[in-house]
Amino acid sequence: FFTCLVILFACEVAAGIWGFVNKDQIAKDVKQFYDQAFQQALVAESETNNGKAVVKTFHETLDCCGPDNAIGAVTPLWRDDLCPKKDSVLKNIFESSNCHKKIDELFSGKLYLIGIAAIVVAVIMIFEMILSMVLCCGIRNSSVY
Repeated sequence: FFTCLVILFACEVAAGIWGFVNKDQIAKDVKQFYDQAFQQALVAESETNNGKAVVKTFHETLDCCGPDNAIGAVTPLWRDDLCPKKDSVLKNIFESSNCHKKIDELFSGKLYLIGIAAIVVAVIMIFEMILSMVLCCGIRNSSVY
């Protein structure tokens, strides 16, 4: 178990370093994924569409509406089911920012939050490794086995 935790810890550290070095590429890939889901949500009309669920999750989490193009600018007018609801229609049109800008802000301005979460996970894993080694030594020294 300890060995598995060490391998997972090493993989998480490597993924964190790779993600920090390639944060611009990751932001580009996330925007591309969002654009594909947005196109899928515009084409399909059914509620069981996965693209629609992904787009709504992006919109609600980032408080944005539409991609960085002309279709995204008019989306609140004709597809109000995709965008988060505002108090009035004018607020919905003028205050909703595009999701590409919000994704860029997430990966540039709020990178420290992702780093804090990674550090918390790393500390928890270190405690898990310590406790698993204590358990292993306790079992080895036990006279029952």
